[in-house]
Amino acid sequence: MAQAERMRRWADKKGGYAAEPDGFDRSDAGTLASRADAWLAWLENRAYSASTLSARRWALRTFLSWAQERELIRPEMITRPVLESYQRWLWRREKADGRPLGVRTQRSFLAALQGLFAWLCRQNLLPSNPAADLELPRKPRQALPKALSAAEVAAVLAVPDVSDPLGVRDRALLEILYSTGLRRTELVRLDLSDVDRAHGTLWVRQGKGGKDRVVPLGEVALHWTERYLAECRPRLETGGPRQELALFLTGYGERFHPGYVGNWVKRTMQAAGIERTGSCHLFRHSCATHMLENGADIRFIQQLLGHARLDTTQIYTEVTIHQLREVHARTHPHGRRPAAAPKPPGLNPAAERP
Repeated sequence: MAQAERMRRWADKKGGYAAEPDGFDRSDAGTLASRADAWLAWLENRAYSASTLSARRWALRTFLSWAQERELIRPEMITRPVLESYQRWLWRREKADGRPLGVRTQRSFLAALQGLFAWLCRQNLLPSNPAADLELPRKPRQALPKALSAAEVAAVLAVPDVSDPLGVRDRALLEILYSTGLRRTELVRLDLSDVDRAHGTLWVRQGKGGKDRVVPLGEVALHWTERYLAECRPRLETGGPRQELALFLTGYGERFHPGYVGNWVKRTMQAAGIERTGSCHLFRHSCATHMLENGADIRFIQQLLGHARLDTTQIYTEVTIHQLREVHARTHPHGRRPAAAPKPPGLNPAAERP
């Protein structure tokens, strides 16, 4: 806690940097950059989520930089061959670590352009849509990580030192992830008012797709949450003029960032001796899988996870091989070996041979 207090004092002094100008041509309202700004403003007025706006903005920034290098500064100059050339450039592009862009990243960059040019056509700012028939890369087959076993979950939950207040906070955070199957973004958005301690529920605000839902917290997660609220959170509050409403506070007394939570959960799993891909989403998958194994109806799991479509839930809750073998043995005519017929008493086994 003393270290957290030093971090908080440093955070109060830390400064920031003004955003540098991007250098794109905005000499008039008809340039490509100006049109892109207008489309992003339209999306914001339509109440698109901050994460969606950030992704679209980053995708357009990449395209505008590529286009300006080739002196393509107006929407009328963008044709389908131009976009196909950009698509090939994305396919060859490498990240800072030398790896190529993932297919999902390429698709999101191209989807942003499809949205921009479709909007320009609807606004009668462009006679035709050059991105209308653009073929996106095929989605890779999604290979979900294998769910953690109950013993592995217990090992991860045992990593935080609950004799320390910050360890109590960490244990409560992990228990909520496992009990509710929340996404990491949904977790860090939780406010104090979202916890209904009387009914043992959480109010999840602005989940994926901007939808709200109420989920059960579970008695174990509720116990650790109440202990965190009583022992730890008051010591993390800064007491400044602007009170932080977040349920979980960092050592700075601020709301967590989703990326930090994901990295921290991954390090916690490694400390428990578990080397797996995925972190918070692995807890989400384990939550759904363990409930299904214990007889939960898939429709209830759909409500818990906040899925709009049932087939999405079925991907997360594939029947385990253990269950499949059990059902096969119970229902298939040759699922079990027939019991051996009892031999007549007094018969010499050697006499049975011809």
